Amino acid sequence: MTPKPNIDIHCPLSLSADDTIRMAHGGGGRLMQQLIHEIFLEAFSNSYLNALQDSAVLPTLDGRLAMTTDSYVVHPLFFPGGDIGSLAIHGTVNDLAMMGAIPLYVSAGFILEEGLSVDTLKHVVSSMANSAQACGVQIVCGDTKVVDRGKGDQIFINTTGLGIISPSCHIGPHHITPGDRIIVSGDVGRHGMAVLSVREGLTFSGDLASDSAPLHELVAELIEKGVSVHCLRDLTRGGLASALNELTTTAGVSMAINESHIPVSESVRGACEILGLDPLYVANEGRCVLFLPSGDVEKALSILKSHAISEHAAEIGEVLPLVSNHTPQVILQTSYKTHRVLDLLSGEQLPRIC
Repeated sequence: MTPKPNIDIHCPLSLSADDTIRMAHGGGGRLMQQLIHEIFLEAFSNSYLNALQDSAVLPTLDGRLAMTTDSYVVHPLFFPGGDIGSLAIHGTVNDLAMMGAIPLYVSAGFILEEGLSVDTLKHVVSSMANSAQACGVQIVCGDTKVVDRGKGDQIFINTTGLGIISPSCHIGPHHITPGDRIIVSGDVGRHGMAVLSVREGLTFSGDLASDSAPLHELVAELIEKGVSVHCLRDLTRGGLASALNELTTTAGVSMAINESHIPVSESVRGACEILGLDPLYVANEGRCVLFLPSGDVEKALSILKSHAISEHAAEIGEVLPLVSNHTPQVILQTSYKTHRVLDLLSGEQLPRIC
């Protein structure tokens, strides 16, 4: 008589929720519905999202549309001055603001790792919801996926942002003109150093908190008050130096900046000196660089300094015409009155900072 095989029969789906994310939370069944209703809908509730359709059906908008997309993989999830949830909203809002757009709608896609604490997810979602409300945007559609334990890093977030641009607003690199002045909206390097300090367990003197913040309100005020902003760029990965280099290439110009005019907090400067980093290449999440005619500099600085997030705004240089047969360059006048080319990095100073 042939012995019966020993078959271990088990159900791969959990029948009840616990305090961690499980594969079943991404399986389309009861736990996924529970996750959507008890965490995401409760936090992000609005008429577009609550319809639970395959697409958000939005009203007709009067004006040109600005659309952006971004992904957030910051490690650690929480850092001084912010977390991955608020960062996802601020980063998306700021990308729209850099085109002069009024941000309106955001989509949110979550990649969750099995084993993630539900409390951690709730904290991130709550922070994201609070930031969206503060910025006046609605999260109107989303998606959730769960990956095997060890195949992700707790939470990744992907967003798409939609905003509207006034017909009279024309901002972009192709508007940069030789003679334009360059303004940075605040001290640089805070976000990257704040994330690094937590990640590596480092303690520095002074206040090392991320500058993560939305910029759309100060941009809107600049436009409303008639400042002729030619171009804006937020200073994220690669910092100020990388943003300037990207714009020189796109606009076909060179730039000259003065190192002694660039605001850097003492805490960031000291941390960078200890670690051998250049603060001009360190990421920011609440700073931008502006290009505008010399006649508008005083007015722009007055407006910027009236906002807490840009109270340290400063004029740092000017746009130069491109010399024949030369490649676009960013020339830095150092604090020692020497000059050097501020080039793009060949690698990445600080990975996983946004």
